[in-house]
Amino acid sequence: MNDRAGTTAQASDLIDVTELVAAYYALVPDVSIPEQRVVFGTSGHRGSSLDTAFNEVHIAAITQAIVEYRASQGITGPLFIGRDTHALSQPAETTALDVLAANGVLALKDEFDDFVPTPALSHAIIAYNAAGNADQADGIIITPSHNPPRDGGFKYNPPHGGPADSDATGWIADRANAIIADGNTAVKRTGSADAADAENTAAGSYDFRGHYVDDLENIIDIDAIRTAGIHIGADPLGGASVNYWKLIAEKYDLNLTVVNPDVDPTWAFMTLDWDGKIRMDPSSKSAMASVVARREEFDILTGNDADADRHGIVTPDAGLMNPNHYLAVAIQYLYTHREGWNPDAAVGKTLVSSSMIDRVAAAMGRDLIEVPVGFKWFVPGLVDGSVAFGGEESAGASFLRKDGSVWTTDKDGILLALLAAEILAVTGKTPSILYAELVEEFGDPAYERVDAVASKEQKAKLGKLSGAAIAATELAGDPITAKLSEAPGNGAAIGGVKVTTEFAWFAARPSGTEDVYKIYAESFKGAEHLRLVQAEAKAIVDAALNG
Repeated sequence: MNDRAGTTAQASDLIDVTELVAAYYALVPDVSIPEQRVVFGTSGHRGSSLDTAFNEVHIAAITQAIVEYRASQGITGPLFIGRDTHALSQPAETTALDVLAANGVLALKDEFDDFVPTPALSHAIIAYNAAGNADQADGIIITPSHNPPRDGGFKYNPPHGGPADSDATGWIADRANAIIADGNTAVKRTGSADAADAENTAAGSYDFRGHYVDDLENIIDIDAIRTAGIHIGADPLGGASVNYWKLIAEKYDLNLTVVNPDVDPTWAFMTLDWDGKIRMDPSSKSAMASVVARREEFDILTGNDADADRHGIVTPDAGLMNPNHYLAVAIQYLYTHREGWNPDAAVGKTLVSSSMIDRVAAAMGRDLIEVPVGFKWFVPGLVDGSVAFGGEESAGASFLRKDGSVWTTDKDGILLALLAAEILAVTGKTPSILYAELVEEFGDPAYERVDAVASKEQKAKLGKLSGAAIAATELAGDPITAKLSEAPGNGAAIGGVKVTTEFAWFAARPSGTEDVYKIYAESFKGAEHLRLVQAEAKAIVDAALNG
């Protein structure tokens, strides 16, 4: 923990926006250098222009690759495009729009040139494709999510509205890197001769905000929130949700205050995260310190990250809730208060989310679908209604409309923040009080994620490690009940391992950006037992990696 974690950013912590944007246009990547290649992680390509990892050459090549990919898939409808408040998002959008226009792709950008949250883009794609149009739409959302201000991000969402799967992102990344290696000669730009005859060279527009907000009453019990007079504080953390919260308050006549309406690409108003960096993570006590300090002013206080796909829930009685705790409460509430949902609809969670969710699901008689990290795994279930709720331990989730139909297939932080107000309005109890009741019924798990040093070779080995390679038979004094390298919910590779006992578990996965691997662990025997689990987890994994 950095000594300045939780304190307000100082001038020395801030980015030089002019320098950052200049580097976007000036620096040219060399794809023979791994750090400068296009790489799609669980949420698109991310990097900084200052590191020659997110530059105009990258974005032009990725966009051209997306154009070619959608053509190969027979996608001929409009492409919805939106950006968040990071400094690199605006120039990246400009580049992408130019390439799309030159290729004759009708791009629909925000009608008001406003920022677009990730869930609003997913909502738009789903709405278009459900309207009976002869063609299909897809989208690009330009955001590095909660990453520091120096970063940029670029993500493709296909016609199902959620994050693209690895087949699509692998093809797009490979094609983009090939284009860059060839000097971007395959990229069409509106100023180039080969684009002179392109059709649809002007971008269209779409009211992302209006359509999204108008539809909220079909998924959230807005009347209950209004009638109860719940005083909501919503902090966009300088992100894309700022004008959405304002419209929500106005349209539905809610007692809702936008706590901080400022948008600043340096994020000078943020408190520093655990490592001393500016990071808009609404699940971090350090990043949310200024928000938590105002908890007694509101009945429910919420935060969102830069693209509003994550949520942070603050209550007067408990402060910032652990994301796992809130997910368990949200699941228990929704599956007992949504009569329009399929009674057989399962609960979806990532395999590194709390086992409290397992116990809640079992008590309700609901099947549990446990998938690898990445929201893309929930998409099929949310689309067909077989999974009514999908959630990640990193404070991302979405669920179905009141009638059981799909809402978004990407994470929706605005939705989960409003749900907290609905829960309080309907039950008369804050989500944190309801979690305490779950603890009384099911036990009090201790949960934590830590990092362990690993070389690139060890990380590669961990990503392909089989559960069968683990020799241990016990974990922290209890017999091991499972050694998993594939998710039990869908059989997909974990990209690491998970080991479970009756009372505890750990999962180990390589980091995509640092020379470490992540150890997630939980114990229903308390914090001291958790420490033992963590220590033995590291020993077990190191033995497998060095064996």
